[in-house]
Amino acid sequence: MTDHNAIAADTLELLLMNQQALRASIEELSLWVRQRGSIPTADNVMVALRTLDTHAEAIATGIEALRS
Repeated sequence: MTDHNAIAADTLELLLMNQQALRASIEELSLWVRQRGSIPTADNVMVALRTLDTHAEAIATGIEALRS
């Protein structure tokens, strides 16, 4: 692995960890909203979070490719 690839992989990994932390906090807020009766809003949030999950998988694959 070149130094540039290592730097890129490390940076992407940090961004991925930030994305995962934001996802978790947004999910907690969505659950709170759902408990207060705004089910359509909570459902919309969960749909958006699935997009984050899909992108997280692609980012993880890219990081793996950079590290190999």
